Amino acid sequence: MNNPQPQVRPALKTQEPEPKRGRFFSEAFEFVWETLKVVIIALVIILPVRYFLVQPFFVKGSSMVPNFHDKEYILVDKWTYKLGQPARGDVIVFKAPTNPQEYFIKRIIGLPGESVLVSNNTITVYNTRYPDGFVLDESSYHADTEEFATLCSGTTSWCGQKVTLNDDQLFVLGDNRKHSSDGRAFGPITYESIAGMAWLRLWPLNEIGFIPRTDYPPVTQ
Repeated sequence: MNNPQPQVRPALKTQEPEPKRGRFFSEAFEFVWETLKVVIIALVIILPVRYFLVQPFFVKGSSMVPNFHDKEYILVDKWTYKLGQPARGDVIVFKAPTNPQEYFIKRIIGLPGESVLVSNNTITVYNTRYPDGFVLDESSYHADTEEFATLCSGTTSWCGQKVTLNDDQLFVLGDNRKHSSDGRAFGPITYESIAGMAWLRLWPLNEIGFIPRTDYPPVTQ
C-alpha cells in the first residue's frame, strides 16, 4: 500500500515594503497637489471678488484727516456705482488726474449738472432745486476750525470761481483742506476715473468697521 505523499503548500509571497524614498515622493506629491487645489479654489473665489466687487487700498497722506489717516487699510466697493449713482458726501478712491498710476481718496462735494463755488471757508452748491445756491453744511465730517479751514491759494486755480459740472463729472475735496490736493487744484473728475466707494476699514484693528455714507442736515436758506 502506497503511503500518501505529504502535500507541500506554496509559501505565501510577502509584499516587500515600499522603499522609503518612493513613499516620501508619493506623500510629497499628494501634499503639493492638495495645496494646489486649495489655491485654485481660492483664486476662483477671490479673483472675481477682487476685480468686480471690492478692491483694497492703503490710505496715503493726511488729506482726509480727521476721518482717514495715513497707512489705514480700506476696502473699496466697486459694485454700488454700477447699480446707482454717487451721492454727495461719499468718500471715493479714484485715479489721480495728474497721474493715472496713482490713486486719491477724497469726498464728493458736487454732483453732475451742478455748479460749485469754493471760497474761503464756504462751499456753495447751485442746482435745479436751489438755483440761487445753498451753503453746504459739512459739520458731520469737517471741523469748522482754523486748522481745517477751506482756503484758496495760488495753487488752487479752480477755487474762488463757480465750476459747472458735466453729466459725467464730480467735484471732490479732501477733509483736511490745508493739506489736500483736490478739486480746487485739478478741477472736476469723471465717473470713468472712479475705482469705487470707501466701504470697509480693516486697519488699524481698533477702527475696524463699515464706513458710513454721509447724511446732510436739511438745507436752510
